[in-house]
Amino acid sequence: MSSLDFKNLPEREEDINFDDIYEKYEVSTENDFDTIVVVDGAPIVDEAKQEKLITVLTKLFTKGAGEIKENGIWMPMTPNEEGKKTSSGYLFIDFKSPESAHSAVKNLDGHKLSKTVTLLVNKFTDVEKYSDMNEEYVEPTIEPYTPKEHLKSALMDLQARDQFVMYRGDDVSIFWNRKTDAPEHVYSRTNWTETYVQWSPKGSYLSTFHTQGIALWGGPSWNKIVRFVHPSVKLIDFSPNERYLVTWSNEPISLARLPETGHPFTEYDEGNQVVIWDIKTGALLRTFPVVQPAGEEQKTVRWPIFKWSASEKHFARVIPGQQLSVYEAPGMGLVGKKSIKTPGIVDFEWSPAKGDSSDPKVYQKEEVLAYWTPEVGNQPARVSLMTIPSKEVIATKNLFNVSECKLYWQNQGHFLAVKVDRHTKTKKSTYANIEIFRINQKNIPVETIELKDPMIAFAWEPYGERFATITTSDPTYGSTPAHGQAQSALKTDVKFFYLDKSKKANAGFKLMKSLDKKTCNYLFWSPKGHNIVLATLRSSTVFDLEFYDLDFEPLASDKKDKNDVGATVQLLSTQDHYGVSDVEWDPTGRYVVTGSSMWRQSADHGFCIWDFKGTLLFKQNIENFKQLLWRPRPESLLSAEQKKKIKKNLRQYSKQFDEDDLAMGDATAAKLHAERRKAVEEWYAWRKATERKLQEERKALGKELQQTDEGKSEAVEEWVEEVIEENEEIID
Repeated sequence: MSSLDFKNLPEREEDINFDDIYEKYEVSTENDFDTIVVVDGAPIVDEAKQEKLITVLTKLFTKGAGEIKENGIWMPMTPNEEGKKTSSGYLFIDFKSPESAHSAVKNLDGHKLSKTVTLLVNKFTDVEKYSDMNEEYVEPTIEPYTPKEHLKSALMDLQARDQFVMYRGDDVSIFWNRKTDAPEHVYSRTNWTETYVQWSPKGSYLSTFHTQGIALWGGPSWNKIVRFVHPSVKLIDFSPNERYLVTWSNEPISLARLPETGHPFTEYDEGNQVVIWDIKTGALLRTFPVVQPAGEEQKTVRWPIFKWSASEKHFARVIPGQQLSVYEAPGMGLVGKKSIKTPGIVDFEWSPAKGDSSDPKVYQKEEVLAYWTPEVGNQPARVSLMTIPSKEVIATKNLFNVSECKLYWQNQGHFLAVKVDRHTKTKKSTYANIEIFRINQKNIPVETIELKDPMIAFAWEPYGERFATITTSDPTYGSTPAHGQAQSALKTDVKFFYLDKSKKANAGFKLMKSLDKKTCNYLFWSPKGHNIVLATLRSSTVFDLEFYDLDFEPLASDKKDKNDVGATVQLLSTQDHYGVSDVEWDPTGRYVVTGSSMWRQSADHGFCIWDFKGTLLFKQNIENFKQLLWRPRPESLLSAEQKKKIKKNLRQYSKQFDEDDLAMGDATAAKLHAERRKAVEEWYAWRKATERKLQEERKALGKELQQTDEGKSEAVEEWVEEVIEENEEIID
């Protein structure tokens, strides 16, 4: 401060200039409390352990949230009864950015520092909000109960029919399948969806896509059950038991482009693209960003990003080349609070088995996932099996000269097949191997099946111990056709394998039957097993459909045929459907639908319904046909003993079914006869009305026709008898 001039003192106090004092003792007015969090539940320590606790918390919150300001942790210390200063069980942390404070609340609230210490993290700005809450209990208003429609009411159909949804033009419709008759219409709505429709895994919900999000529909009236706000959503995935829904949008969540109300997103969700919802409550559980490997741009998305375990207790995603992140539901936190570092990891798949003690064939009591890593330098490629949540690796297999791997679980989780695409040392040619892990055996043995040619399709038989493959030695495989030329159908071979359990041979998978010189490129097993459809899809020249039965009993009495395991593989029918693009079995394994969608074909759109033997039951050509999906069924509630009893008395039930079919056929024939009679009567009525009108017009113009016979004509009726059938019977 400059020296005082007593001769020129200000007359009033208001005239005194304090600028130099303000400048020297300036207090920052930046009071942004958004960077501060309050941590409750911290351990109570004395001054001797204060610095150690602050060091531990600094490391934890820096790693889990973000950078902390210098001296940014303040832990109040108060004297106790003995006069020693101890902490109060709470502290304040000041981060360098509000985003780090948000991450601290999101990632570390509920974090277990030890078995007895759980940290509770809240924003400092929320303290005042919670302190202003009314402490007087106000009883909530209970809304009157309104009964809801049964989401699985379709299962009560007396004729045990299956439903399907059809999307054509702008219309979405629900139908009952009626075998050879035209499907029975149930419900329709125009512009019900904007892109496509999708059933939930057990058929409880039908999902429709809209600009603002997803809507789920169900019940006999097909009312809206719940909606999820996620702008520009493109893809969805249900958890196996329909508890959770995952949605993805190519546009990151932006609060600036959303209205202030009517959505569940907060600043925590800004920039994320994946959302996980609770279907029953409609609540948002957590959002995630789409993580791409370093240096790569997001051109495509691998869907589903998150894959669910069979029990829905866990879900996981892979960050290619880096790590596997396994989360627990419904908490949405990482199992063990950290990801599994797995350098080079490419893909993984959960076992369909829940891993409990109810299945004696499964040794593991935890859920199991399989993942693979490629060759890196001198490190071989590797397939590994890991149990969750213990994260114990229970089996591995090293592989060499690997180009690609694909994981296929048998639907009961008893076997894992790994399709291994290999290359020769010169890398000029490729071939395939199949590595089969027997999860239902001790120590999980691995069997290798060598194939000479590249494999383009693989499929396990549901509830069975057989699988099918499609291989090709066609020289055009992998080549791109010249500009303007269509892709020709490949020459392929189909092979069926079975598990040989005979005592004379070592138990292993053996070739059951080989079908050579085919053109099929897709395999479709019946959901009940035994039957399979070999299809040539999305070809411009071939549209073959071959229906096979793998348990057909040979009629020949030749012992050679009886000893041949492949003799039971029987071709039931060969059909074709021009332009076929999709094939799908109904949930019961009785019917197959093939479709030609406008999304893949330029003409001849429509669908066909076949029985499991390949007999055409119904065909309909539909302009702008897009999609047809069977409604899934939940698992049967019948026990194995009850199913066995039904199969034993099937003949007794079949009599009633035959009577019902006959009555239905008679009713259908009577209805058709009535419709034809009505059409004929309408025709004659129209003709007589037209003749009278024409006669009146002629009369008005003076051109009335004159009768030539003037009543002298004579009508003659002639009866012709024809012998249709003649039988002779000798009576004693």
